Amino acid sequence: MLIAAAVAVPVFVPFATAPEVTPFGVLFNLGTVVPLVWRRRAPFAIALVVAAFAMGVSLHHRPGQMLQYGALVAIYTLADLGRHRWQRWGFIGVLVATTPPGALLVKHNDAGEFMFTLLLPMTAFLLGTLARTARERSNALVERSAQLEREREALARERQAEAARAAAEERARIARDMHDVLAHAVSIMVVQAEAGPVVVRTDPDRAERSFDAIADAGRDAMAQLRRMLGVLKEEQDHGVRAPQPTIGALPGLVEHVNRTRIQVRLTVEGGSRELPSDADLAAYRIVQEALTNTVKHADAQAAEVRLRWTEHELEITVTDDGRGHAETDPGWRRGGDGLIGIRERVAACGGTAEAGPLPGGGFRVLARLPYGGTVAA
Repeated sequence: MLIAAAVAVPVFVPFATAPEVTPFGVLFNLGTVVPLVWRRRAPFAIALVVAAFAMGVSLHHRPGQMLQYGALVAIYTLADLGRHRWQRWGFIGVLVATTPPGALLVKHNDAGEFMFTLLLPMTAFLLGTLARTARERSNALVERSAQLEREREALARERQAEAARAAAEERARIARDMHDVLAHAVSIMVVQAEAGPVVVRTDPDRAERSFDAIADAGRDAMAQLRRMLGVLKEEQDHGVRAPQPTIGALPGLVEHVNRTRIQVRLTVEGGSRELPSDADLAAYRIVQEALTNTVKHADAQAAEVRLRWTEHELEITVTDDGRGHAETDPGWRRGGDGLIGIRERVAACGGTAEAGPLPGGGFRVLARLPYGGTVAA
């Protein structure tokens, strides 16, 4: 609306001094101004309408401007907001083709007047094209910025999901460790407590060893639980937390179990190698879980822990002489939490695990943990 009003001023100035004003002159001049109100809604149609009335002004000039301001605005709008490429370039191509003297916007055959009349519409078209290009580039930058923001948010969500998965995996690992510690300690304590009343009168020395085993199991469980809780509380003093048990602590574990009624033998074959930290802890926990379930469920008298170092993996075998038939064994021998925990630990280290009864009685747990093959110092 404001553009149309601004164009109307120079268009109708000649009416104040014109010696003669005809109805067609008024109509044609209005036709170059009023349609500009709708130029943004239909740029191509308005450009055609304004061009038609501008031709009428050039043919019936009573009064009128030689320079058609409305046509320049319509051309600029078409170049800037035209919906189709063929509309924009087709219009300007027809304009150039019909610009000889006596054509649309040229009234005199003067060469200077001809160039002036042609160059102004071309300049309006060029300015409109530049405005269109700048707007498209700005829109592209805005869209690119929005896309980068969406990608950043997606990356942040992905990182949050990864952090949540890592936290869940850490909680599951800590839960498995606490299960192993508590199950082992409680099993040792229960077995010794059950045997204590039986031997306290007949074999005081053995009863004393049973009570010592209960105390040792309780202290060891408390120490390991304190370390795990320290991890959960994110203590900064690393000196408070002792390192997690590794395969080097297996002799102490075997000695601890030997204080019960079960006699355990530890055998090592091949030269020991350096295990990754997760596999080192997993090896200890696997043996601990297997011996714990032997104490709890197997009703065994003897067990054997065998470590066999090969070129690429550590083979851990835990066998006992207790009940070996799955249909008569409770708990983990039917695939309970103990066996599931062992399988998860081994799978997390890239190894394999299997368990099952032995022919003639007994049970075996077999785990294979791969390693880099570096010889331990």
